[in-house]
Amino acid sequence: MNILVVLASYGRNNDRYLARVLEEYRAMQQKATHRIDVVIVSNGPKDFPGVEVVIGLPSKNPYSLPFAHKKVMAERADRYDLFIYSEDDILITERNIDAFLNATKVMHDGEIAGFVHAEADTEGNLYFDPPHASFHWQPDSVTKRGDYTFAYYTNEHAAAFMLTRQQLQRAIASGGFLVAPHEGRYEIRETAATDPYTQCGFRKLIGISHLEQFTIRHLPANKLSIRPYRAQAEFERQIDALLHLRESGRPQGTLFQGETKVRHRKWSKDYYEPANRDVISRIPSHVRTVLSIGCGWGATEAALVEKGMRVVGVPMDSVIAACAEAKGVEIVHGDFAAARAQLQDERFDCILMLSVLHLVEDPVAVLASFSQLLAPGGTIAVTAPNFAQITTVWRRLRGQNKELYATLGDYKASGIHATTPRLMRSWFRKAGLSLQDVEHVLPPRAEPANRMTLGFADFLLGEEMVCVGGSKRGILRAIQPSTTHTDSALAGSARS
Repeated sequence: MNILVVLASYGRNNDRYLARVLEEYRAMQQKATHRIDVVIVSNGPKDFPGVEVVIGLPSKNPYSLPFAHKKVMAERADRYDLFIYSEDDILITERNIDAFLNATKVMHDGEIAGFVHAEADTEGNLYFDPPHASFHWQPDSVTKRGDYTFAYYTNEHAAAFMLTRQQLQRAIASGGFLVAPHEGRYEIRETAATDPYTQCGFRKLIGISHLEQFTIRHLPANKLSIRPYRAQAEFERQIDALLHLRESGRPQGTLFQGETKVRHRKWSKDYYEPANRDVISRIPSHVRTVLSIGCGWGATEAALVEKGMRVVGVPMDSVIAACAEAKGVEIVHGDFAAARAQLQDERFDCILMLSVLHLVEDPVAVLASFSQLLAPGGTIAVTAPNFAQITTVWRRLRGQNKELYATLGDYKASGIHATTPRLMRSWFRKAGLSLQDVEHVLPPRAEPANRMTLGFADFLLGEEMVCVGGSKRGILRAIQPSTTHTDSALAGSARS
């Protein structure tokens, strides 16, 4: 098989990794299994004998370099059987190539076998790169193709891709491949490697039944210690949940759409959010039972379990729930209405809604329905972005960064409510609750300015709000929507 490999390599910092990548392709060439030609696209000369180097940036932006691979592939689209693109620190093996070719034989038209990349520590432990922020497995995507089981992960970036000649020609014909450097859902370097899926009509599926064959190595090991949710055990818990999802009878939908429609998915639900100390510190000492709506991988919930509390989670989906369940969190599956019905006879000392309300269509309905499960004197804690922050207000007034701010205030266009302390008070009031306190969480860069104002400017500097409230005695029952209305509104807030 004739294979063209195009590697993007900016500067010289990664040359030691690039040398290792080239060594792997040379080893394949020597085995004579495939005929492999390698082209490096770079902003300057490279000292690798026998390797073609194409110098030049597609635009003035230095981060646009990865887009240079497209022209190289398009010009040689009829000369090779397989096309591989990757960044200069991604190690692809012959096993990965064979897995792609074997999977392609059984995949449907429009599907592409994709890869996930991982790092390894000195002891060989793997840490997977895709899990972070709002990215997650799509539970209803699990599909069987021959001996393979595939699923869709919403993070399509793996710093690499493979295309057959037919797939490349189709991508070029779509008009979405040979395009100028751009960004949107992903940053510009990532977009260069995801355009086949986001621009050209293909769907990337990961072979979860043969995950080791579809795992490629990110040679720098620089993200291991700061992202514990990327550990192999956490990732494989989700894989196992996917593989057994249908037989378990657990829901295949998501609790709500956790990803916004604005640039780079900003303000989306973080499935892997760290333990929120600002929230944990606000939970009264007498609390023994906690309900967490929109539970992700369960770091905050696990911290409460360690304090001896009983924690029940309504997860974002049945897959990420496996991570929280492993930490001792009791899981109630289903959409908002189904979970609420299952919890009808339960009462909780504290209810958490972490990065939930600003993303659901009808936040008042969700808040009103679940607040009925508060025990007498119970506390409800909500976190949300603070769009009253002075920087955000100034940029919106000036019309800056329109891809990020232009649609704020239009939920259908942005997928987000522009939450402020005033709006949160309104939601609490309409839900029959009293908002007792709003704490503003400041980024480290804002701390000096806040100290200069003796803390009086925190509402202007804080990027996030921690809102704490409770029931209005004797009023709650009278102003709640009827059960039928609430269930209808909750169904509208969920994405089945």
